[in-house]
Amino acid sequence: METARIMQLRWRLTGIVYVGCSLFLLFQGGKTSFMLFSILNVLIIYLVLGKRSGIGFVKGTRQLAGIGGVSDNVVAAGSRLDVKVELKIPGIWPMPYVVVQDRLLRRGGQSMQFEVSFIPDIRRSGRVEYSTPPLQRGRYAFLETECVTRDIFGLFEHTGRFESPSAFTVLPQTVPIRAWSQHQRGLKGPYSHAASSLSAKETTQINGVREYLYGDRLSRVHWNATAKTGEWKSKEFDRESVPRTVVVLDRCGAAYANPELFELAVSVTASLLEHGLRRETAMGLVSVGATADGFQPRATADQRKLILNHLVDAAADGSTGLYRSLRQASPLLSPGSFVVLVTPHGGEEVVNSMQWLERKGMIPSLIHLPGADDSDPAAGWQKLLRARGWQTFNVRQLQELPGALEGGGS
Repeated sequence: METARIMQLRWRLTGIVYVGCSLFLLFQGGKTSFMLFSILNVLIIYLVLGKRSGIGFVKGTRQLAGIGGVSDNVVAAGSRLDVKVELKIPGIWPMPYVVVQDRLLRRGGQSMQFEVSFIPDIRRSGRVEYSTPPLQRGRYAFLETECVTRDIFGLFEHTGRFESPSAFTVLPQTVPIRAWSQHQRGLKGPYSHAASSLSAKETTQINGVREYLYGDRLSRVHWNATAKTGEWKSKEFDRESVPRTVVVLDRCGAAYANPELFELAVSVTASLLEHGLRRETAMGLVSVGATADGFQPRATADQRKLILNHLVDAAADGSTGLYRSLRQASPLLSPGSFVVLVTPHGGEEVVNSMQWLERKGMIPSLIHLPGADDSDPAAGWQKLLRARGWQTFNVRQLQELPGALEGGGS
């Protein structure tokens, strides 16, 4: 609205100048007034014909290239995107420059605007490039792109728009975990009764002979049995007992002092799941907020996609504490599972939750996210948890997670 008002004032000013030159020619006469009147007419014709510059029919395409690489329109949180926009403007009317205004919208969040200019070449085409700032977890889409050009005097501007749909997803940030001491102990010990045969990994202990299957490596061929029977035979190995692991993401909004703390919780959850699934461990997720969402433990590629897709949209929208959320999600938690709580809650809330999990036949573990005002995260209630034999980890930054898990607790 303000732009339209300014344009109207400029046209009125142009009209006043034109009337003044006309009166000057009429009453003064002579070559000077005639030349001034002629030049003014040429300039006005130029300004009027600027509307036919072709900018209103501009066409363009957008290409995305992540610094770390974009695959299937997916990029990790904290990454930047390199954006290239190719433009083509029809017509022949000269344009001094074109300003390209691009908008990137995050679903449920803020929008970012980028402004880049270029000078069209002789074919009235050009390319602009820019980089986004580090992106947060979420779903993004580019909106309509606006192109603006002005006359050589900068008095009047003409705009054009085009659409080049580009959407992508920013996954939670993760950190590689080399080893998880408590998880490894569960391969042979206290979680063996919760093993899933589909997710168990093979050991080097031979457990018999089976028929050769197409695709078996030569190292699996049992040469003695093959020579005796005259048919191809393969070695059968014992499988390790792998715990069914469930990560519980606390989405109680009141527990998080700031949005960055919830992003840390999501990143810790994603890192744990990535580690387990990479080791072919049956991993599941329980996420209770405004809705109760759960994924039964599995060790498949589809499981990873489903969980990450959920974590992209997860928000701290819960209104109940951790203990009540666990009781509401009890159908999603099966006895014998290794349950990891990721929460900023502390004190009695966590103690009650861990005790309830143990009564239900599960093995609880805690990853606590101390807030900025939590000056002594290892006092009181955490000592009680360790006295009961429950491992507790304190993680203030995502980079601290591998060291805490490798050390077996803090």
